[in-house]
Amino acid sequence: MTYIEEYYQFLLKNPDKAPHKVLIAYKKLVQDIYNPKQVSFFNEITEENETHTYIYDLQKANRPIEFIERFCKHSKGKWAGKPVILELWQKAFIQALFGFVDKETGLRKYKKGILFVGRKNGKSTIDAGLGNYMLTSAGEGGAEIYSVATKKDQAKVVWEEAKRMIKKSPVLAKRIRTLVNGLFYDKTESFFKALASDSNSLDGLNAFFVIGDEVHAWKDKNLLDVMYDSMSAREEPLFLETSTMGTIRESVFDNEYEYASAIIDGYEGIEGGIVDETVLAIIYELDNPNEWQDEKKWYKANPGLGTIKNIKDLRDKVNRAKNNPTELTNLLCKDFNIRQNDQDKWLTFDIANNEETYNIEDLFDTYAIGGVDLSSTTDLTCATLLIVKHGKKYAIQQYFIASERLEFKIKDDKIPYDKWEKRGLVTICEGAKVNYSDVTNWFLKMHNEYDISALWIGYDPWNTQYWVEEMKEQGFEMVEVRQGAKTMSNPMKQLEADLIEKNVNYNNNPILKWCLCNTAVKRDDNDNIRPVKGQKQRARIDGTVSLIIAYCVLFERLNDYLVLQEE
Repeated sequence: MTYIEEYYQFLLKNPDKAPHKVLIAYKKLVQDIYNPKQVSFFNEITEENETHTYIYDLQKANRPIEFIERFCKHSKGKWAGKPVILELWQKAFIQALFGFVDKETGLRKYKKGILFVGRKNGKSTIDAGLGNYMLTSAGEGGAEIYSVATKKDQAKVVWEEAKRMIKKSPVLAKRIRTLVNGLFYDKTESFFKALASDSNSLDGLNAFFVIGDEVHAWKDKNLLDVMYDSMSAREEPLFLETSTMGTIRESVFDNEYEYASAIIDGYEGIEGGIVDETVLAIIYELDNPNEWQDEKKWYKANPGLGTIKNIKDLRDKVNRAKNNPTELTNLLCKDFNIRQNDQDKWLTFDIANNEETYNIEDLFDTYAIGGVDLSSTTDLTCATLLIVKHGKKYAIQQYFIASERLEFKIKDDKIPYDKWEKRGLVTICEGAKVNYSDVTNWFLKMHNEYDISALWIGYDPWNTQYWVEEMKEQGFEMVEVRQGAKTMSNPMKQLEADLIEKNVNYNNNPILKWCLCNTAVKRDDNDNIRPVKGQKQRARIDGTVSLIIAYCVLFERLNDYLVLQEE
């Protein structure tokens, strides 16, 4: 029996230890072992579709495992100097990554492996062990192995572990030169180096194996793209992406996590799932955020719990978090692999995230309440229509940005405003600042084309005089909403309650989700709150403010609105 099958059987027999995404992934892998799969690819060089049959080669699957357990030694703690003995879940992952090969050529199926797992579960052991294997024993001449991260110190974490493994191993220490700038295997003229986006040059690389460590901290996609491009000349390159969850939203990690999740959804035939047979995605996480209080479920995010990871230490952390909520965010993010925001933020990611969508046609011929947050030169402008229908709230938003600021903001904010414009979520206004008449025209469009009529539109009176007069001339009733705790506190708390209950369908708008995750709160002595930017002053909260302003008007005029909506 393969480790893949053994681990799948273990998951079936221990449902409390089986995260849904991992269970589905290994079910698919077991099926692929016994039913070799034909996969079609588009060859960009020949510009033709090619069909490959992938079989499971047990010998190739076991080679890296045998190498690690035979030659690699632990370097720290009570196990220092002792052979690395991989756990079942680690062996299953490695077998899957290396065991599926093209029936004709013998080349590996998977070009990329994704492993997201709670901290202190041994992912660095996998990274470093495989780095040493690919350096010395994968049969590649002139292999270039890189451990990469945005900062050199982080990139060196895995590389230093690989170096220590070598020094503790008499066999590897004789064959690999360990220098300050790299590990060198002269027999095949191969090397293993740490590389960061702040390195002098990322050009001219010819990578064979890339380890992307702690991707949750990567703020832009350039390093990922460069390293992928660097592997294009190799016959069977491999990119191994490992990370815990993080607090930087709408980042490289979010894109990678959502893509990996969509691949797993594709195994189940879920709508929105995708097919990508070149990527192996394994995501250890709690299936429900509330499971952090159930010790039996902790294994879902921590497959090494009780062996690699100390269960008593985790138990102590959980008990502290129960009594001190300020520790909860870090616990959920790092130990239970639940995406979070920075700790000064208003909402957890789980509260802000709502992937429910709607068809705009279902909201035709309805009354709405508007809210607008007009920008200065650098911020976004956001217009909101809030609709209450059948007991649920629906938010429609449009964002506006000045064209002369667009390139700077894409580079500075590292947010894809240009892609959001193509999706119709952002209006690009000509000039150096937002043209507020474009906001007026959006409200008119919603009224004229979709018959969604704003009964009242809330606005902050600061610097809005001319635009308010323009809106009144078009027949809109404008309501002044001052951005202070006295005005905003109760509506903001109601919005939070609605978000917790998933009672706000914002059509999975990524910009609003980003703004919600960026929003922090300022409290007064009476626990009244108002929205503010957090520590990262470049993060935008305009979508949140616009929605809160709409809530302020709804809070004040709810009875009148419901009467008119029912007529």
